[in-house]
Amino acid sequence: MTTIPQGADAVRARPSSAATETSADDARPSLPPPLVWADERLGVAKGMGLFKKVFPDHWSFLLGEIAMYSMIICLITGTFLTFWFVPSMGHVIYDGSYVPLKGVGMSEAYASTLDISFEIKGGLLIRQLHHWAALLFIVGIALHVARVFFTGAFRKPRELNWVIGTVLSLLAAIEGFAGYSLPDDLLSGTGIRAMNGFVSSAPVIGSYMTFMIFGGEFPGELIIPRLYIVHVLLLPAILVGLFAVHIFLVFWHKHTQYPGPGRTNDNVVGFPLMPVYTAKAGGFFFIVFGITALIAATVTINAVWAYGPYDPAQVTAGSQPDFYMWFSDGALRLLPGFLEFSLWGFTVSPQIFLGSLVLLPLVWIILGAYPFVEAWITGDKREHHLLDRPRNAPVRTAVGAAAISMYLVLALATINDIIAVKFYLSINDITVALRVLFFLLPIVTFMVTKRLCLSLQRFDRETVLHGAESGRIQRTPEGRFYEVHEDLDPQERWPLVQHEVQRPLSLTTAADTDEYGVASPTSRGIGHKLRRSLSEFYFKDRVEPVTPSELAAAHHHGEAEALPGGHAESIEESRADETARLRSDDRH
Repeated sequence: MTTIPQGADAVRARPSSAATETSADDARPSLPPPLVWADERLGVAKGMGLFKKVFPDHWSFLLGEIAMYSMIICLITGTFLTFWFVPSMGHVIYDGSYVPLKGVGMSEAYASTLDISFEIKGGLLIRQLHHWAALLFIVGIALHVARVFFTGAFRKPRELNWVIGTVLSLLAAIEGFAGYSLPDDLLSGTGIRAMNGFVSSAPVIGSYMTFMIFGGEFPGELIIPRLYIVHVLLLPAILVGLFAVHIFLVFWHKHTQYPGPGRTNDNVVGFPLMPVYTAKAGGFFFIVFGITALIAATVTINAVWAYGPYDPAQVTAGSQPDFYMWFSDGALRLLPGFLEFSLWGFTVSPQIFLGSLVLLPLVWIILGAYPFVEAWITGDKREHHLLDRPRNAPVRTAVGAAAISMYLVLALATINDIIAVKFYLSINDITVALRVLFFLLPIVTFMVTKRLCLSLQRFDRETVLHGAESGRIQRTPEGRFYEVHEDLDPQERWPLVQHEVQRPLSLTTAADTDEYGVASPTSRGIGHKLRRSLSEFYFKDRVEPVTPSELAAAHHHGEAEALPGGHAESIEESRADETARLRSDDRH
């Protein structure tokens, strides 16, 4: 019978038989008494393997860290601001040090914001640091999402983590809106008024929802206290919880990495968490903190004293929300007024409802569902731990670029009135032009981006086959001139040949008909036909990676001899067998 040690002793000490085999173990120093005491009660030694977790190193991975560190800065500065901010709409007469507003009636929330800015030492710096960090938080999330999307890091097994990240980005936008609405100045009050219009546009239940949120007619006296609870308690708790799950899944699945020699789907090449990665991450936190503090100290943001207290009878001229809500505001300005109609004596205005309560959740639903849609179209159910180069997924890259172009059009629509004033143009002409661009620009962007990706793939293929241009011209004995091309070394060649061959479902799955021309039962559905069509569209234009036989033929200037029979079928048969050998040569 074998006795298996349990508890912390099993982690700290080896079995006695092992100690007798190697005398060097006897000389190994034991843990310090404080660590032994903590280990016996908390079992911390079992988690020491976590510090050996390896993380790859690439500058694009820092985008997610910027979001994480900005959130930490928001939590720290927000805690400071809660000591002095008064979340109340009670009416007071301002008697602070800002002379232009002396004797003006305002809410306690606005008055306390002025006191933080002018009475509390360092208060204005902390306010601006909090606001800039919040903007950088959402910028970091957006860039991180873009990096994950364009490199295909959302594929199996990370679909759930992508959904969590999508929810985090949505909650971050809501948290930002609640935060810049708290000062109760004229600008933030205009935003709350817009939110009131959004909620009121909901069919049937809009008025009831408005009364529930505001505690009566707009603006009421409850919206600031309620936004305060949401901003400092509810949403931060959810954000921190989801963020913890997000990071845990990164540890659990292991971090994705860019392709390179020695990097496969079964390993991670990088630095261990302790001490290298922790030291680098800690240093980067202070860099982010320092740059954010420098911006906050030198660039004014949200100067609430210049707007004055909120008055429902006034609207701030040229007002726009923060950048992450531009697309919704722009959509409201572009939606045509002729959508309004009367039904059974009631006036229905769907343009407001479509541009707010429909558009806002729809954007994040589409974003969260994309990994599952792409997996359904491509039929790819394998695990992926190596990232794609964006050029090697031209359709995905083109779709992302088209979505960004749509956002840019909506962002320009947010300032259509300012553009009209500054450039002496007709606001109606600008609005019509932006409506046309909203539908036309994504199509053009998609086509251009896809062709650029395919061109880059062809350039990579030519570079692998014929080498890089050296700029040196040589003359042959026959009098001809040509440029000398230098062969790539294995380190440079690897990323250009490692990507997988992609095929539409029509080539990778069973045929739609049997040998007698009878359609199979699974091919008769609309969903099946749609999936086949989308798969053809996704992989229709593709550039094949260089095979080992093609590379050998190019080196010997005999491409035709290296391709057995010159047929595509022979190329495919030889590709799988020779790719492993080429990658093995590159690895060494």
